[in-house]
Amino acid sequence: MTGKAMQRSPTMDTVLDVLANKYRRRVLVTLLEHNPQDDDDPKIPADIDLGDEELEALRTHMTHTHLPKLEDMGFIEWDRDVNTVRKGSQFDEVQPLLELIENHTDELPDDCL
Repeated sequence: MTGKAMQRSPTMDTVLDVLANKYRRRVLVTLLEHNPQDDDDPKIPADIDLGDEELEALRTHMTHTHLPKLEDMGFIEWDRDVNTVRKGSQFDEVQPLLELIENHTDELPDDCL
């Protein structure tokens, strides 16, 4: 089932599960102000400093785990052909928590975003 087919609002447990990963949080927080996200490589946040092997592993996880999970929940629409990520039909369901995280980043643990 894709996010487009999902009709019900996600539960709090589902939202917290999705937000449990810092890379998924970063993708969603980025979409608060930048929709659509249409960069050269929108899958990997620009400020992540990894070695080549770690970067390739992260790309694999983003492509096969994180972006599909966000898309399945309807939080994003991901066009694999043009490598574009934009807000999905359920983005509004997670937006209040994303804004809370973004507005209080300095009060949260360092690895929050």
